[in-house]
Amino acid sequence: MNGRTRSQERILKVMKGLTQPTSAQDLHMELRNHEYSIGLATVYRSLDALKLDGLVQVRTLPSGESLYSLPQEDRHHLTCLRCGGSISIEECPVHNLEQELQQHHKFRIYYHTLEFFGLCPDCQGQEEAVVE
Repeated sequence: MNGRTRSQERILKVMKGLTQPTSAQDLHMELRNHEYSIGLATVYRSLDALKLDGLVQVRTLPSGESLYSLPQEDRHHLTCLRCGGSISIEECPVHNLEQELQQHHKFRIYYHTLEFFGLCPDCQGQEEAVVE
């Protein structure tokens, strides 16, 4: 069984069916929908272990909420600090840097995230309306 626990295997199985990153609480509910009886604390511990093995990646939102996903590709976002909206960036401006760092430091990189924080156009418009 690859050295993973039954809970970790079940989490990976359920996550493969998800189309977007999910919180630990939502994953806990999804596991229950699949009739897997796993406690929330075990979900958190399992996600942490899977993250350390590079099998799950985590993205922390400005609200502090963590979203988990399978590391299919690197994730890049523009995130609005006011409304929490997020825009995906398709091109990767640091891909070559990742390869250089991996080679130079002999560091095994599983994935990377790149996130810029600011205000989206709608929130900028609201801010300008308040100033006037």
